[in-house]
Amino acid sequence: MKFKGFKERFQKLKLYLEAGRYNQWIKNLIVFTAPIFTGHLLEMDTFLKTTFAFIVMCALSSASYMLNDIIDVKFDQVHPIKKLRPIASGRLKIQEVSFTVFLLAATSLIFSLFVSIAFFLVSLTFLLLHLLYSLYLKKLPLYDIFSISFSFVLRALSGEAITGYHIPIWLLLTIFFISLFMATVKRHAELVKVGSKARPALSLYPEHLLYFLSTTFATTTIISYSFYTYFEKPPIVNSPITAFFSTLLPSFEIRRWMMITIPFVVFGIARYAQLLYAKEEGEMPEKLIVTDKPLIFTILAWGITVIFLIYVL
Repeated sequence: MKFKGFKERFQKLKLYLEAGRYNQWIKNLIVFTAPIFTGHLLEMDTFLKTTFAFIVMCALSSASYMLNDIIDVKFDQVHPIKKLRPIASGRLKIQEVSFTVFLLAATSLIFSLFVSIAFFLVSLTFLLLHLLYSLYLKKLPLYDIFSISFSFVLRALSGEAITGYHIPIWLLLTIFFISLFMATVKRHAELVKVGSKARPALSLYPEHLLYFLSTTFATTTIISYSFYTYFEKPPIVNSPITAFFSTLLPSFEIRRWMMITIPFVVFGIARYAQLLYAKEEGEMPEKLIVTDKPLIFTILAWGITVIFLIYVL
């Protein structure tokens, strides 16, 4: 009997995790932007604070996803994929999920308030933006994708707010533009696959507009990131290799080595676009990032190179 009760509770927990879209928590890793790119990630206090911000953002994201599914339940029930979600399929009751949304949101905001006022304000803004998106903004073309983009910027700013380390402006603009690109690609994939029946706002997106927007945002992403690598001086993290090169080549540190990561960004965007236009797989970006081998390799190569340039070289 005890084993049966445990199994039932475990199955219930799995349903709540599924409803909270735990597979999309990967998006919240962007909170580590500030400590990584300012050279402070290896400081234990900074790492723990940023990890706490990551957990809070995951909880707030799950709360907003559940709330969105409650509001969209009728539309999700006619969507070929979303109809299988716990709320749309009826496996979780709306009343139960509503209480969970309140509990996650309230607990996260209370904990964030104890950390710092700045982190609390960013967390609150993040939650309110998602609430406004679920109720109103997602029905308006352009406003919906810009809302998604601002949510990514707020994730990054939460890491800045909790650590006090500032994200370079060109890097912040890169986050803004690449999230706009991914949101536009997702809208295009939804339009091609399911049309406007499951998302009425898609009827207001002409396909040629989505082509134009995705091209524009891909271009501005590459330009912003290139400007970051050229204009921003990378942090100097003391290491044996750094000390060696500083002695051997005094001007070594001032060279713009971060520019060698630009090809990774360009190829990553090109590969993502290929998956959309050739295979029509852009509807679930979080799935592409963890399943497409060329994209995984590109992201890992970019990340390893960035870490090496900042913390080793």
